[in-house]
Amino acid sequence: MKPDIILAGVLAKKHTFTLPLNYQNPIAEQIQVFARELCSPENKDKKLPYIVFFQGGPGFAAMRPASNSGWIRRALKEYRVLLLDQRGTGLSTPINYQSLQHLEPAAQAEYLSHFRADNIIRDAETIRAQLCPADKWAILGQSFGGFCVLHYLSVAPQGVSEAYITGGIPSLTRSADDVYLATYQRVLAKNKQFFQRFHDAQHLVTRLAKHLLENEVYLATGERLTVEMLQLLGINIGMEQGPESVYYLLEQALINTASGTVVNPLFLNHFGQMLDYNTNPIFALLHEAIYCQHSASQWAAHRVRQQFPAFNYQQGKPFLFTGEMIYPWTFDQFSHLVPLKAAAEILAHKSNWPALYNLEQLAQNRVPVAAAIYSEDMFVEMQYSLETAQQVGRLKYWLTSEYEHNGIRMDGEHILDKLISLNRGDTLR
Repeated sequence: MKPDIILAGVLAKKHTFTLPLNYQNPIAEQIQVFARELCSPENKDKKLPYIVFFQGGPGFAAMRPASNSGWIRRALKEYRVLLLDQRGTGLSTPINYQSLQHLEPAAQAEYLSHFRADNIIRDAETIRAQLCPADKWAILGQSFGGFCVLHYLSVAPQGVSEAYITGGIPSLTRSADDVYLATYQRVLAKNKQFFQRFHDAQHLVTRLAKHLLENEVYLATGERLTVEMLQLLGINIGMEQGPESVYYLLEQALINTASGTVVNPLFLNHFGQMLDYNTNPIFALLHEAIYCQHSASQWAAHRVRQQFPAFNYQQGKPFLFTGEMIYPWTFDQFSHLVPLKAAAEILAHKSNWPALYNLEQLAQNRVPVAAAIYSEDMFVEMQYSLETAQQVGRLKYWLTSEYEHNGIRMDGEHILDKLISLNRGDTLR
């Protein structure tokens, strides 16, 4: 392996593939899909199988590793790691308001409809045919990456030797409405834990919310900071070390000056860094579509929220954070989403999304699958994950309360090692 760069204890090589935007019309528009191959120096001349990593999201590039650590360290003991920038992310013909500005809203929506798990897996299989056509490879999916894994096993299991999922077993049949009915309840529980743990946090955040209602406050990126946007910080309280980050930010939100109380510029700068709506638009545009099969989402999170009025903040009532929900007003308040609002409306009402899972194929699955299910996960309903686990052949799971949703980022070497042992019939260690 001739590396493009050498990291701390890792050789890294870049791959770029030219692939169809629409596999139903493969000679039409093409896109670039990027993947970074990693190998340990001691294995550089060995023929090792690949393990492909599917990032969470949707709409996020694969990690940019700096060293041989975490789950990568465990994987490199017996694999070459392929970090895939899923189409539309990272170096894979990235999607943003500028790249789509030449298209009318209907054409934008049509273009974006090709960026779900089905085409991500078509990309993966096409790449496998070029990199190692005679070999199967292992796959690892985190969060939305787990959705990709189950789609892979539905449509192309012949390319997979073994599969791993962390924090990402979806329901195979439930609607987006079902998902958000469960998720709002999870978010309520996380709010309760957060405000019980940090006793002055409710005072800090309600004081800040009052200030935002009474004053025009602008983020470093130019948007007016609203109470609804402030609630979105709750996406972080479902992560390892996320509650601490939110609390420490709230501590610094308001400062006293000679001109009176103002929002700390530090807060306004860091706030934008803790949300990904401007930088990763696929997350907002297609988040609900990842649940849709022959149906439209019709802004499911927005509609279901009406059943949970406690989230509709009013002065004098407790403040609650929301979680991983996308609302129509998101495309009014985040500057890089505003140009995509019309396309988002079209996608929210698109009802002819194809099926993502083949239940018969998954029931007969012969590929060994090991999954980590986090009982305290705010983003993926545990009961739905357990339900799916019973519907997929050869799927073994490890149910644990040790980790939040991003456990693989915090203790990846240990988690992947456990899953490899589980897949191969060893005693969990």
